[in-house]
Amino acid sequence: MSLLIRWASSATALYLITLFVPGVSVTGITATLLAALVIGLINATLGNLLKMLTFPIGCITLGISRLIINALMFWLASALISGFHVTGFFPALLGSIALAVVSTAVDFLLTLIFTSDKKDKND
Repeated sequence: MSLLIRWASSATALYLITLFVPGVSVTGITATLLAALVIGLINATLGNLLKMLTFPIGCITLGISRLIINALMFWLASALISGFHVTGFFPALLGSIALAVVSTAVDFLLTLIFTSDKKDKND
């Protein structure tokens, strides 16, 4: 259930990003849902691999390399999904930062909800 909520929130965040970040667009709800799924899969596989390989550079640059990797993964997803378009690196960077902020907020809220739900059941 938590995975579906995160996917839906990522898709919603991606749609909101298309409204506020120039250069990021999506053609419909199917493309939005698919783009959110692909972004998640790319970040979970290739993104994590690249982050591990560039860990020493990340320490030197104080994490800026992670922002660049996230932007490239966001941009790669737009190349793979026909209804999702990112026109350049800067829109990809802004979009990936916005998606990370929203995802972090949703993860925090879901953690609060599910841990308080477990506490209520135990009482």
